[in-house]
Parts: sequence; structure tokens; C-alpha cells
Amino acid sequence: MRILLTNDDGVFAPGIAALEQQLRHLGEVVVVAPATEQSGVGHAITFLTPLTCKSMRKDGRHWAWAVDGSPADCVKLAIGELFKDNPVDLVVSGINSGLNSGINVLYSGTVAAAIEGAFFGVTSVAVSLEYDEDADYQSAAVIAKNVVRGLIDQPEAKGRLFNLNVPTAATLSPKDVEVVPMGLAQYGRSYEKRADPQGRPYYWAQWSEPETPPPEDADVSQLAAGNCTLTPLQFDLTERRLLESMRNWGLKG
Repeated sequence: MRILLTNDDGVFAPGIAALEQQLRHLGEVVVVAPATEQSGVGHAITFLTPLTCKSMRKDGRHWAWAVDGSPADCVKLAIGELFKDNPVDLVVSGINSGLNSGINVLYSGTVAAAIEGAFFGVTSVAVSLEYDEDADYQSAAVIAKNVVRGLIDQPEAKGRLFNLNVPTAATLSPKDVEVVPMGLAQYGRSYEKRADPQGRPYYWAQWSEPETPPPEDADVSQLAAGNCTLTPLQFDLTERRLLESMRNWGLKG
């Protein structure tokens, strides 16, 4: 099995190093990751400037490609060009420094890289670890390896997209992996208005709890309880339940 490993924290991030080590138990790992941190870029891709791709060496051998672009760029370039003659069987993105749960999934470069893999019909998994200055990426990588191994053994998982989140508690003692939907509660809707030394206003985003707590079976709730979460995702944004009704609306251009 050939596994494409990427992330959004950059090719030198500790999470990708830990995950590479563990995924080598499952097959050949090829690393194609952003040259610099790309957190929060979502599914941005590079159109108007060329992409540079530099071979990185470790212990006297090539170990990664560093791409001057986004996480989605990395996967697109890897599948469409770098390994087009020897295709990858699995895409894994992470380990991200910070959870990608709830609506944060929509902004995540980590998840976007996995989505890009699924675009190509490749089974893809995004992996994120709760942010902590003493985060245990090694333990999280073992959890991720075990979950990925379980997924690739399931025929129904082939070509699908998954989002795995690991709370700090799960790196300290064994925890369940809960299969749950992403929470849709709206966090962080407020801003604090400040003034710079010249008196010009600027705004700083504030973290705020949602007005309505997420349901207990959502990813954010299970993570707060200390459990790992695994969520199957899809990138088809069509609201299919509304399609048939809209065709009868008589809309004119």
C-alpha cells in the first residue's frame, strides 16, 4: 500500500513526523506537505502563481517534498503529477495541532487536504489532536494508525472521506472511538473592537460558547467527554431534498 501523507502545519511539524513513523507499519509512506504553515486556509488552491516543490533530505535520503502552496495543492500535485505513474492508495492528512471538529471542519486546511484526496476517489483521513503545549503526538499517531488500519479493512470505506479527532485525554489512557456527526453549533460570533496607536479601529475575534449547546452525539460533545471521534464526511454540497421542490418554483432569469 502506498500512503500519501500531508498536513497544514508544514513539513517540519511534529505531528507529521510522528504519523509518518506509525503509518510505515501499514505500507510505503510518501510525504508531500506545505513548506510553511497553512492553518485555516480551507480548500484554497494556487492558480495564478507557479508551485515550487523541493526535495527534502533526512539522514542522507529523500524523505519529503515541500510544496510552496496549500494542503490541497500538495494532494493535487502529488496525485496528478508526482505519483501519477504509481498511484497512491490512501491519503492521510495530519496530525494537526488543534482539533478540527464542528464547523471548524469548514475552515480546516487539514480536512481540505483529505477532501482533495477523496475528489480523486482515494480513501482519505484527516487527523487532528487537541492543542496542548505538551501534546503527545506519538500516542495520537498510534491511535490514528489503529483507526486507519480498521478503515482500510472495510470495503465500504474505500474511496470515502473521514475526519478523526483525538482529545488530550485519549493520549493519557485508552478511550473509545465514537462514530458521530459533526456539530453545527456556531462558536465565536463576537469581536472585540480595539484601536491601534494611531487610533485606527481593528477587530479581534473572540471565542464564545454557542447559544444552544451541541447534542451529546456530536463530535464536539464527545471530545469534551474525552473520547476520540470519527466522522464520515462528504463534499457534495447539494441540498438534494430541496431540488425537486425548487423545480416547481417557476423561477425565471
